[in-house]
Amino acid sequence: MQTEKPEYADFAVTARQYKTLLTKKFLNRKVWVNPNPNVIQSIIPGTIISIFVKEGDVVTEGSPLLILEAMKMLNRIEMPFTARIKKINVELGVRIPRECLMIELEALENE
Repeated sequence: MQTEKPEYADFAVTARQYKTLLTKKFLNRKVWVNPNPNVIQSIIPGTIISIFVKEGDVVTEGSPLLILEAMKMLNRIEMPFTARIKKINVELGVRIPRECLMIELEALENE
């Protein structure tokens, strides 16, 4: 049986160089991805109570998009910037998981 050779990672603290072993938890972590501004995802699981927009609507920043009920609280999801609603991926009364893609946005062309 072969043993795995430890993999060391270099890092620097105030101009001093160090080496450390990376833990399995660190190696198996979920890799951070830069968020896409053109999608609205749920940050918690819940049930869609109301949808205030429809596909093709141009919605201004701060306008309500939908209400997500989670843990007996009503969470109002608002438009982050002015854009067109490209696609709505949720329906009324449906329970959605965390990180569910709820709404896709389309940037407006400068007129």
